Amino acid sequence: MLKRRKECIAMLLAGGQGSRLKVLTENTAKPAVPFGGKYRIIDFPLSNCINSGIDTVGILTQYQPLELNNYIGNGRPWGLDRNFGGAHILPPYSKSKKSEWYKGTANAIYQNMHFIDIYNPEYVLILSGDHIYKMDYNKMLKFHKEKGAECTIAVLDVPLKEASRFGIMKTDDAKDGDKITAFEEKPKKPTSTKASMGIYIFNWKILKQYLIEDEENPKSSNDFGKDIIPRLLEDKKGLYAYQFDGYWKDVGTISSLWEANMDLLDPKSDIKLKDKKFKIYSRNYAQPPSLITKSANITNSYVAEGSIVKGNVKNSIIFTGCVIDEFAEISDSVVMPNTHIGSNASVKYSIIGENVTVEKKCKIGGNPDDYQQWDISVVGKDNILDIEQVVKPGEII
Repeated sequence: MLKRRKECIAMLLAGGQGSRLKVLTENTAKPAVPFGGKYRIIDFPLSNCINSGIDTVGILTQYQPLELNNYIGNGRPWGLDRNFGGAHILPPYSKSKKSEWYKGTANAIYQNMHFIDIYNPEYVLILSGDHIYKMDYNKMLKFHKEKGAECTIAVLDVPLKEASRFGIMKTDDAKDGDKITAFEEKPKKPTSTKASMGIYIFNWKILKQYLIEDEENPKSSNDFGKDIIPRLLEDKKGLYAYQFDGYWKDVGTISSLWEANMDLLDPKSDIKLKDKKFKIYSRNYAQPPSLITKSANITNSYVAEGSIVKGNVKNSIIFTGCVIDEFAEISDSVVMPNTHIGSNASVKYSIIGENVTVEKKCKIGGNPDDYQQWDISVVGKDNILDIEQVVKPGEII
């Protein structure tokens, strides 16, 4: 009897702490942070997988995993509840010889090689759980096959001033414009603008060999960008760059998370949630329709189901189950699920976490034109703000 196999499976790295998101990730894994009114960040790579025909996803969790694990469940909202394949939560676990946390991105995959071998895949897709984008991975896999590649890295062009934040690569433009000739992880003085998106396709046999060798190297940091990719280049393996030209955002900072939410409200933005051919799926709990009262005034905003809006909302994202009382003013802000904004409260250029109570006449944030020193204000999950409390621009509580 032939052993059942999958041509390609995905391994989704979702264990990062996300410390740059401050209070928003104190008790929540970064991929579980709410986004876009009714989603979580991890909905995007999971939806990309099923939309690309990849129905086996290992989800590697570590930091504050409970909420993320509960959210993913058996994977049914994304069509990933399968008898053979589907979604699998893969936390670090005790072994017969030793037990340890994931030491790096490569080590996380190394510790789950047995899971991958169950499906005996030809190819393995490595993904990050903290990016907002839509991508057909099947097109990238087709490119990988056509090039005869051993590793393919999804890349996009970034401004030179931002290039030092990414893994940067050079390609051989003289022969094959896609073949990677050099790679440097977060260089101080980048010489190229081709940035890694943290999306890789490997031939499994090659990757497995290099993961084992990397684990045996005591000097390795067990990271794809710092160790695995440079080793493959040193050994002159076939590495290719797959050019991506759609919307992509690393939402690892307060400002980038706010910007990505605001992009949803911009008709000129390339990120479209209403594309019926490439849907973003999520776990949605039953909520009644939102109530918009006569006193409400809503302009260019998303208001998710289960909300009650009596006040004024402009250029903002209101998540499920929120209440905006009369005479409250919400502008250019993100209000996460089950939050209550009291009457005569003002919320401008802010992110308000889940289950927050903002009492009446509170003032949170402000217009950037009115301050010399300005930034996005943030109120963390489960906070209760007193009557007339002030949260200054850039303040995080």
